[in-house]
Amino acid sequence: MAKVKICETVLRDSHQSLVATRMTTEEMLPILKALDEVGYHSLEAWGGATFDSCLRFLNEDPWQRLRTIRDNVKNTKLQMLFRGQNILGYRHYADDVVEYFVQKSIANGIDIIRIFDALNDERNLRTAINATKKENGHVQVAFSYTTGPCYTTEYFVNYTKRLVDMGVDSICIKDMAGLLKPYAAEELVKALKTEIPNLPVELHTHYTAGLASMTALKAIEAGCDIIDTAISPLALGTSQPPTEPIVAALQGTPYDTGLDLEKLNVVGKYFEALREKYLENGLLSPKVLKVDVNALLYQVPGGMLSNLISQLKNLGKSDKLTEVLEEVPRVRADAGYPPLVTPSSQIVGTQAVFNVINGRYKTVTKEFKGLIKGEYGQAPMEIDPEFRKQIIGNEEPITCRPADNIAPELENLKKKAADYIQQDEDVLSYALVEQVAEKFFEKRRETQLALDSENADPDAKIHSV
Repeated sequence: MAKVKICETVLRDSHQSLVATRMTTEEMLPILKALDEVGYHSLEAWGGATFDSCLRFLNEDPWQRLRTIRDNVKNTKLQMLFRGQNILGYRHYADDVVEYFVQKSIANGIDIIRIFDALNDERNLRTAINATKKENGHVQVAFSYTTGPCYTTEYFVNYTKRLVDMGVDSICIKDMAGLLKPYAAEELVKALKTEIPNLPVELHTHYTAGLASMTALKAIEAGCDIIDTAISPLALGTSQPPTEPIVAALQGTPYDTGLDLEKLNVVGKYFEALREKYLENGLLSPKVLKVDVNALLYQVPGGMLSNLISQLKNLGKSDKLTEVLEEVPRVRADAGYPPLVTPSSQIVGTQAVFNVINGRYKTVTKEFKGLIKGEYGQAPMEIDPEFRKQIIGNEEPITCRPADNIAPELENLKKKAADYIQQDEDVLSYALVEQVAEKFFEKRRETQLALDSENADPDAKIHSV
């Protein structure tokens, strides 16, 4: 029986879930070497919302963040979360952009790319999988775990078998809403290990509904190879189960992780101070740290819930939250039961808000229309043809892989971004968040001009005072 391996999420999903991805590279830097010395299987350090957040809110270059982490983490694998054909953006990109992004991610220090598709449509994974293999990266595909009429253990096992045929190196159960219950996890992991015994299985879950540590333990007993955890000061709530209790619980058992609690304590003390700072400046709200029964009742992930609360507050309709939460499962059923994960969670949630405020489907968002049309891929369950016609009218639904309709766009993007490009990777930042990236590039240029001016005139600081 192999020891259980631990993936630490504090540099990515932990702070994405708790403090809206606002941890800076400067805050990470002092603890990177200590994290590297723990002996983790991997550090989830990049991808997901961190890319957008670096550029949009922190005035940081996400590529430089990755290089900085790699320079300080020499012994531990770095992994990232990658949204299939969406990359780290919110639409499907041409294959050449996906391939170039994968190439640059691995060149800048990523070892493991965790690839998922919001609809579990494996056609949207193929390009990223092949590109990762070409660059000799580790291909981990995550299926988006959720519940609903079609989501049986057999569904997830069959999906995984199709992924194995595509050449994946490992599989991840991505339980983004914290819906996976302990005995369901045991059944699922056992089935995966029975049907595909040589495929490593990793569990990624959230504490939102209060189940995560129990679920992790049952998954481990069933043969799960790797567990995602977060160091305790930034664990629980909408984050992952805490690292240290999992490690302590497994000590002296056949599943012993081999990790040293003293080394983890060094890491924990550092992030304890950071947690206090986040509580004081309001980045960390106590609300995201509590168990939320709504996750089980309405299958709404923590991040989606906070988005709904924010939308309703901005509309002056905070009193409609319960009605919106009740509407979400109905909209999801109409849309063919998509898993609620980026971007489908935002699409379904926003449509539920409009349905409650304006009447059911009286106002239809462009994104919801795209979801029903097939712009994001094939829904897990068939959408009622009459409902589809109600939403998209006489437009033809898309039945092919959506990216098959997208012409190569990398060269055109390079031309459009030519005035800003200082490194190869800049074109990818521009491709994913064009207007946000332009503002970042302009600020970068202004900063460099100011520095050049100071260097040219050593008395510039004195003159400017």
